[in-house]
Amino acid sequence: MPSFFSNKKLILLLVSIIILVGLIGYSMSDRERVSGPEQMIRDSVAWVQTIFMKPAYAVAGFFENVKDMSQVYEENKLLKARLEEYAQISIERNNLRTENDKLRGMLDLNESLDDYVIRSAVVIHRSPDRWTEYIGLNKGSEHGVKPNMAVVDSKGGFIGKVSQVSEFSSRVQLLSDNDRTNRVSVEVSIDQPVSGIIEGYEEDTGLIKMRIFDIDADVKETQMVTTSGKSTFYPSGLLIGEIVRVEPDEYGLTQNAFIEPTADFHGLDYVYIVERTSTTLDPDLIEEDE
Repeated sequence: MPSFFSNKKLILLLVSIIILVGLIGYSMSDRERVSGPEQMIRDSVAWVQTIFMKPAYAVAGFFENVKDMSQVYEENKLLKARLEEYAQISIERNNLRTENDKLRGMLDLNESLDDYVIRSAVVIHRSPDRWTEYIGLNKGSEHGVKPNMAVVDSKGGFIGKVSQVSEFSSRVQLLSDNDRTNRVSVEVSIDQPVSGIIEGYEEDTGLIKMRIFDIDADVKETQMVTTSGKSTFYPSGLLIGEIVRVEPDEYGLTQNAFIEPTADFHGLDYVYIVERTSTTLDPDLIEEDE
């Protein structure tokens, strides 16, 4: 009896395998229509797969998005670093170009001032609250610098005079200092030079004020103004700037000429100290600038 039941189980197993193989073969056959039970099974399996696969796809998509975001972040970080590096290189290049232009200008100026003893210097100090009054240089008495020597910028524009000297440094009183004692003898460069003095600086416009004593002098815009040489210390011909406006004074006795300075008073880095080596003027015409 037990043998019969064992054989029965074996027979049922074999029949089941045969039926399963038949169903698989039947379902895999190339048919346009499927049976009702097969369609029900397929739909049920598809529904179950949909339930489980949607969250799986969502999770997979989430991790894929996280991976993409991480890659985008790293690329963005790299691009920012390269952009900052490029900006730094661009700044350094522009600084070098500006410095080269100034040094080239100083070289040209050096060649044009062969008749004078000149000393190059670097601006090492400038006070923000006294910006238009003075600058500090890295040259002093040890380098031959003396009070009242003229100072020009890299373009040859007259900027002021040495006012104080120590052993290894000096201070320059700028032409833009409105101190009443800061006066310079100048002239308008025309066929018959017109004399005058510098007596002020307009901070709002950046123009230098020149007083012309001859009310009838034919002074016009675009004419150039230079140092006159009527001084113990200043050579003649140092550029002050170009006249941009002329008007009579309030009393109608003299003229005021307003000059666009050749020198850049806001960008002083490298300068020249100019020493006058000889005086060919009649001593009676010399006016010492205090």
